[in-house]
Amino acid sequence: MMEDDVPASGDGIVTEFNTYEDFLDSQITPMDLYYLEDEELARQLVELGYRGSGEVLKREEFEARKKAAEASRLSKRGQQKTLASSGKELKDEFLIALAQREEANRSGKMTSIIFIRDKNSRGQEISGYIDYAHRLKTEDFDPIFIGKKKLLPRASDLSFYNWETQTSTSNSTPNYQVMSENTSGLLFKNKRDRKILNVDPKAQTPGDNSMRVPLLTSMYTQVVIYDHMTRRKT
Repeated sequence: MMEDDVPASGDGIVTEFNTYEDFLDSQITPMDLYYLEDEELARQLVELGYRGSGEVLKREEFEARKKAAEASRLSKRGQQKTLASSGKELKDEFLIALAQREEANRSGKMTSIIFIRDKNSRGQEISGYIDYAHRLKTEDFDPIFIGKKKLLPRASDLSFYNWETQTSTSNSTPNYQVMSENTSGLLFKNKRDRKILNVDPKAQTPGDNSMRVPLLTSMYTQVVIYDHMTRRKT
């Protein structure tokens, strides 16, 4: 086993052995049993540190580490379950980009705004800005990550426009306030750190702690992701 693969704080011991007796037996040699002629006595000597070449570990400490390792395993499994992208085979650039940002948007480290231009089920061209973090909390993304469903703008998103019907809507979300009446075009104010995100493609920069990422994808007509690293206002 490589050094980097060994769990910290001796957890490798408790994950390798199911019981404390198994741990003790691993340090007992055939020669020990030959001379002692008593397996239980051999275990006691190992526990006291008189026999064996491994780490001296009392039963209470082994059991405590065992419980901690199991709790850590269950916590990691629970975290994986909350990520809709976990375990999915992703090939399209857009889905890969969503997966890369999922954990950060769920935890609040990042709040991404996704611009999508494509056609709806009626063949009408639509476009809009989606608050990714908000959608993650209100929508099941499993069908999206497995390719059974598209992520498309809705009238309830930050901004939505139907090019055929010329229907236009805008809505603030728990993460962003829409600022539509200004000379700079459409702006979004982050509600946590109050920073302004400018989605004008001609703008030199989208704003502080933000970056614009255009994506090439076969799934949509156009996709641009605006990533904002959240900073609390002090």
